[in-house]
Amino acid sequence: MNYAAHLWLFFVLVFGAVILPGQDMAFILGSALTGGRRHGFAAVAGAVTGAACHSAFAAAGVGLLLKAFPWAFDAMLLAGALFIGWIGVTVLRGAGRSAGANTVASGSPWRSWRRETVNNLLNPNAYVFSLAVFPQFILPQRGAVAWQALVLFLIIAATQTAVYGTIVLAAAQTQRWLAGNLRAQTHVRLAVGLMLLGVAVLTGIACWQRL
Repeated sequence: MNYAAHLWLFFVLVFGAVILPGQDMAFILGSALTGGRRHGFAAVAGAVTGAACHSAFAAAGVGLLLKAFPWAFDAMLLAGALFIGWIGVTVLRGAGRSAGANTVASGSPWRSWRRETVNNLLNPNAYVFSLAVFPQFILPQRGAVAWQALVLFLIIAATQTAVYGTIVLAAAQTQRWLAGNLRAQTHVRLAVGLMLLGVAVLTGIACWQRL
């Protein structure tokens, strides 16, 4: 397999991982629905920032630490569930209040970026990908590991931006319509809060089953 085909295979795996609903998609969708395009794209930037960290971890071999200490994976799984659950509860508590109160995207877009960066770094699936998939596409014969890792990260970042960005644009259109409909805003916030809680519960169950 030549190097171009090698990178295309990596892209297919990344696309499959990104397109599946999970913690990142739930938070980004919630940010766009409650805060509009700016907050949605800020959350996408947070996911890309997290991907940069995961790529660096994989290149440095940090993934091996998680393999050597399985409890670290479980702790991360639980921490991610608690973080998403906390955001979900915050959204539900603010569902009946004014338009700007206690939403996923409350505050500035900077806060949405920060929250999604933390959310991504607490997402254990990203570490599984870093441990199980990323290293297989680092080829010693291709030269410096750092440059290869950069290329793989750029593929991840481009895929995340395209997939999540499309979701943000679609959700932002809905958010514009919601701006003049307070009752619909309440229903959407309830749905977003329950969605985040659902993701947290499923993640917590997965953690419990591993114990």
